[in-house]
Amino acid sequence: MVRMARLSAAEMRLARLTEIALSLPETKRQIYGSHAQFLVRKRTFAYFLDNHHGDGIVAVTCKVLPGDNKALAEAQPARFYLPDYLASKSWVALRLDRGKVDWAEVRELLSGSYALIAPKRLADRLKAEA
Repeated sequence: MVRMARLSAAEMRLARLTEIALSLPETKRQIYGSHAQFLVRKRTFAYFLDNHHGDGIVAVTCKVLPGDNKALAEAQPARFYLPDYLASKSWVALRLDRGKVDWAEVRELLSGSYALIAPKRLADRLKAEA
């Protein structure tokens, strides 16, 4: 009998995040240790971070409209934060390690980030499918 290794909570979250991200047109995932980068063509639209720089946090980071990242972090600081290096470029991080994950919200963040990053033709295709 072959036993399957049990996935950690972070690995299960990455698997679900990957499923959502790769459902978007022309996307791919690259793994870097415990982190993942999600790209449309060669442009990054999301990161999965697991204990980034030893912070102990599991999160997804996405691009949002200018100012939305600060508004989200201020309104819900237990769930959202401004990621190092990316916050100044309108990115926000959503913690995936606090309570039950709202995967519809994650899908909305990923889709929104994708629409801001993807070439116009692909972004328009996503809107048409919605």
